[in-house]
Amino acid sequence: MDSAKAWFITGASKGLGLALTKLVLAKGDKVVATSRNTESLSKSIGENNENFLPLQVDITSDAEVKDAVNRSIEKFGKLDVVVNNAGYSLVGSMEEVTDEEFRKTMDVNLFGTVNVIRAVMPYLRKQQSGHIINISSNAGYVGYANAASYNAAKFAVIGLSEALHLEAQPFNVKVTVVAPGQFRTNFMDEGSLTFTKNKIDVYKVAEAEAMWRSFSGQQMGDPEKLVNILYDITQLPTPPLHLLLGPDTYELITNHRAQEKQEIETWKHLTLSTNFD
Repeated sequence: MDSAKAWFITGASKGLGLALTKLVLAKGDKVVATSRNTESLSKSIGENNENFLPLQVDITSDAEVKDAVNRSIEKFGKLDVVVNNAGYSLVGSMEEVTDEEFRKTMDVNLFGTVNVIRAVMPYLRKQQSGHIINISSNAGYVGYANAASYNAAKFAVIGLSEALHLEAQPFNVKVTVVAPGQFRTNFMDEGSLTFTKNKIDVYKVAEAEAMWRSFSGQQMGDPEKLVNILYDITQLPTPPLHLLLGPDTYELITNHRAQEKQEIETWKHLTLSTNFD
């Protein structure tokens, strides 16, 4: 029996997705790698690899995602690990961001993940095994000014992962939601980090753009260490549901939780005053 696992990784043509794809193939596992640009993906990986299936997929299309999952099963006969990694960030205040911009952010970062989960769960449920890894962000725990659409999507990914964990548990399907901090990938570059076109001077998004761009190549997080951790947790009988990655994320979220607790206690007298006497 073939012991190699079959992985399905979205957003695999660059950044963490590409690094993870390379690692998994080097470990001898099989990878279905989806991207909007399979040409660059094939150049990075090479085409003459029986364990590698690159697919051009628009993850916001339910039909395209279902077709990709069906082709994955046809190729490898199973899926063991599903990594919802594709995403991008939109910078702009709530007032500046257009309806189209906000919805597109949600489509890619949230509904793309939803489409993949809906498509893979029938297979994972029937085979009574599997591991779904959803990539959120520290922006899924802490709100940032000028990043509301990204926050909304990443907060939602954490909530849906918690719900999915409970639904999938009876079928031995594991779920992990990962919140990385800043890792030295091209996430701060053009295409992954975008800015609203409708800029209003008082929100100083142009200054924010310069600041975010300056972070590119300076991030402290090592992406190779991150993808090795992702690989390692798939080997665990009981992987974590929530996984924070990066000292910056740990400090940010633990401080935020402490402030939340203090605020909850401050207003506890109102919280507990709502029942009938």
